[in-house]
Amino acid sequence: MSINTGHGLPFLPGNTFRDVTNGYALPHRPKVGIGQAPLLSSELTQSEINQFSNQTSALTYGTTHYSPALDFIPAHVAYDKKVLRFYGYFQQEVLHSPQEGYRVRPVVLYYYLEDDSMCIMEPVVENSGIPQGKLIKRQRLPKNDRGDHYHWKDLNVGMDLVVYGTVYRVTHCDSYTQDFMESEGLVLNDAEPTPVDPYIQRRTQPGRSYITPSVFDRLKQFLTMDRKVLRFFALWDHTDSLYGEARPVTIQYYLVDDSVEIREVHEPNSGRDPFPVLLRRQRLPKNIKPACKPFPSCVLEVSPQEVHQYYSPKDFQVGETLQLMGRRFLLYDCDEFTKAYYQKEHPDLELKPKPVVKKTTELHDRHEVPPYNGFGSLEDSLQNCLSLIPEPPKKDLMKMLENDHKVLRYAARMDSQNPQDEGRRFIFSYFLSSDMISIFEQSTRNSGIISGQFLEKTRIPKPGCTVDKPEFYGPADFAIGDTVEVFRHRFVLTDADHYVLKYLESISDQLPSRTLNSLRQRLGVADQEVDPHTDPQSEDIERAEASS
Repeated sequence: MSINTGHGLPFLPGNTFRDVTNGYALPHRPKVGIGQAPLLSSELTQSEINQFSNQTSALTYGTTHYSPALDFIPAHVAYDKKVLRFYGYFQQEVLHSPQEGYRVRPVVLYYYLEDDSMCIMEPVVENSGIPQGKLIKRQRLPKNDRGDHYHWKDLNVGMDLVVYGTVYRVTHCDSYTQDFMESEGLVLNDAEPTPVDPYIQRRTQPGRSYITPSVFDRLKQFLTMDRKVLRFFALWDHTDSLYGEARPVTIQYYLVDDSVEIREVHEPNSGRDPFPVLLRRQRLPKNIKPACKPFPSCVLEVSPQEVHQYYSPKDFQVGETLQLMGRRFLLYDCDEFTKAYYQKEHPDLELKPKPVVKKTTELHDRHEVPPYNGFGSLEDSLQNCLSLIPEPPKKDLMKMLENDHKVLRYAARMDSQNPQDEGRRFIFSYFLSSDMISIFEQSTRNSGIISGQFLEKTRIPKPGCTVDKPEFYGPADFAIGDTVEVFRHRFVLTDADHYVLKYLESISDQLPSRTLNSLRQRLGVADQEVDPHTDPQSEDIERAEASS
């Protein structure tokens, strides 16, 4: 049984039909029944006749098999979520900066196939200080001034993409983009490397190099050798230079870290700058690697990687000349600790101290102090001769603290040839804290002399002493009945309070017996302790001072 291939039905009676109109509507004609005339060809239109003529081959050879037409798929469905990704960079010019002329800023270009739009993003770098992220939002980018836009057929690796005046260099793409472009028949160029930003390259720190530590225990050296220093006395010999001489120096070798320090020994009034450090504390290289010898050490300090060996205590031998940093040093002696260290740690090294003849300086004449001119006190005037900027004279603080508020008071009368001075009474106050004396004159009725302070606190020199070496009055010079000359005024001591006798008896080994006997005889006391607060004579003197 054959099958009707035109309609997919079995080729049986009643299952076949033929559409002579080929799907076009024709005017309705009544059926030709029995006794009716058949349809004549003259009644057909011209178009129907042409259609019958065109179907002659189909009637002769049968119908042709046509494949079904494919369904239409729009672009937003076919290319949904399909994005081409290219990588590139652009150079940003930097103005008014001496460190950089331009910056290399990497970018990522996204091309969306569904609507031919593009987006340019810059990866965010932390703490860069530059606004980063989305540089150009998603849109169709103009290609030229005629209104054309960039298409994916215009993109390729190794090309310059000009967008809004900025030139983006496309360096490479991802694998999906490469497969898509090759499937469409486009050959991509070779990938290019992204150049390094010069500013970032300048700031990049070099990689650390690690050195295998030695077996020497530095911690043990620090714990056992801390504060242990070898001290050598040497002469820095540079007599071969102009105005050169042999200067005394001290070389100190610190055992805790094998460092060396050199200090000059300055003599008084040598005229040299007060900077004794000739070489600061550091480790001194003894042997440098041959590859590093041509490099001038004055330009850059020698690093530990360039040093083959450092100076050790074995290199410092007393009695020999040592070359340190291009200078010659003669080690002529050392201290006791250094000698004990070498006898214990290095007994094979022999110490040979050498006598050094030191240059003797001529003694200048002793500075003479000019004579006292009478202005101010002697101590204050002497300070102007000792220093350019005078300082106040030093005081005995212990004496001031022990004898604070301790005053010895005496009653006296003026011994004068003038009859007007008869009957004038005075009170001498001797301050033990400063050895000063003040004189107060008591009031006398109808004398015509104003009472009050006669002499302020000052040190009174004895008559007959020189100005350069003055001798001042003290408690041992105040005996009852003695005459005291105060700046050409003569006073006779007539009385004293009981506190004076008590104090002088406490230091009787420092006073002559004549002074104590005169006080005892005047006060009527025979080797007994008297309370000064109950002494009537003391009360009279205090009342006289209070009345003033």
